[in-house]
Amino acid sequence: MAEILAGLPGTAYSVRRSLHDARHVLQAKKAIRTAFETQQKGLGFSIVELLSTCPTNWGLTPNQALDWVRDNMLPQYPVGDFKV
Repeated sequence: MAEILAGLPGTAYSVRRSLHDARHVLQAKKAIRTAFETQQKGLGFSIVELLSTCPTNWGLTPNQALDWVRDNMLPQYPVGDFKV
């Protein structure tokens, strides 16, 4: 979704982040802060797409779900900045 919205006029900030480990959680927090700041400055639309887990519905332990995000979601949905 972040890639698609980055191409639309009026989008000022579009990124994808993951929540599968502490380093990526910190990056996600920074991205969310940047998105709010971009909106407050009136620069345009902002979106932060987050890859997260759902261990209950996936039938996995929390640690297994974090590994699943890393091993299966990140190759299909790479994190990155699409419009900054």
